[in-house]
Amino acid sequence: MKYNVLEHELVPEHYPVSKDEEKEILEKLGVSKEKLPKILKSDPVIRVLERIYGPIEIGSLIKIVRKSPTAGKVVVYRVVVEG
Repeated sequence: MKYNVLEHELVPEHYPVSKDEEKEILEKLGVSKEKLPKILKSDPVIRVLERIYGPIEIGSLIKIVRKSPTAGKVVVYRVVVEG
């Protein structure tokens, strides 16, 4: 991959979540992983994150920080699925 999609101005910040943080986040949100939106393992963002942070497993949690003109920053989460 020659282009880092995370450098594009329209792509929000993405970060892998550690297993310790993952448990805290799920408890805080009061939700299971199955209820969260998904992101494919083949997504270009995941491929870039793997180059930066190393292998990302299926079932891992990804933190996405979006800039919002009204709310400032909005944090959402996605679960990595096969694909």
